[in-house]
Amino acid sequence: MNFTLIYPLALGWLAGFFINYASDVLPHTRRFSQPFCRDCQNRYSWIDYLTFRACRNCGILRSLRTWVVQILMPASFVYFWLFPPKALGLTLSLIVLTYFAVITVIDLEHRLILHPTSLFGAVLGLFVGVTIYQGALGLPLLNAVGYSLSGGLIGFGFMYILYLLGMYVARYRARKLQADGGADDEEEALGGGDVYLAGVLGLMLGSQFIINGLVSGILLGGLVSLVLVVVLLVRRRYLSQSLMTFIPYGPYLIAGAFRVLFLN
Repeated sequence: MNFTLIYPLALGWLAGFFINYASDVLPHTRRFSQPFCRDCQNRYSWIDYLTFRACRNCGILRSLRTWVVQILMPASFVYFWLFPPKALGLTLSLIVLTYFAVITVIDLEHRLILHPTSLFGAVLGLFVGVTIYQGALGLPLLNAVGYSLSGGLIGFGFMYILYLLGMYVARYRARKLQADGGADDEEEALGGGDVYLAGVLGLMLGSQFIINGLVSGILLGGLVSLVLVVVLLVRRRYLSQSLMTFIPYGPYLIAGAFRVLFLN
């Protein structure tokens, strides 16, 4: 047995715990606070939360997501430990991986990309972008900063245009809801958080790679949307539900950036 794998396993377990904790508290409190039961809102003691015990008040077990994250993160850390990405190196790659996981879990569960995570991501993204362009590509520091910042502007601007187009879809949907006797639920076809996330990913990828990353993410999201449309057609619910069903787009944007950062 390779005992050095204990380190990435332990680090991955801690990262998984942090991802679960951030995903449990940030969407509700917007800050790091004491965790609570998702069902009865009873606060966990830290011992109960750390040991993944069921809620003492209502008895509800920890979510399936908790265990999926706690398994996947150590496995991912081991893989990166054995095959560290050349562009970012091991440590920075693990930080980016953890950040991506937090954004993905929160967006999948709540369709939210929070401003605090976007602000942290902007700082991390600039550091990642400069590291890639200065370290891996050998550019001078000022040039590396310029490529990173211009990538952030491209990513933000590109998604902002799509956000404006999505506003028209949302208005049409609101009118349809009202015509059918319902109330506007103020759902957005594309959230503002996705625009900020695209800017963060642009800082990471820089002007040379951001379009590649965005196109990859958009195509993946489009493929998933196509599958959803087929399912609705098969179930004969397309006309009634096609404008009522939205997918969180953040995970697909992250998947596109992940491909460029780690799989090329």
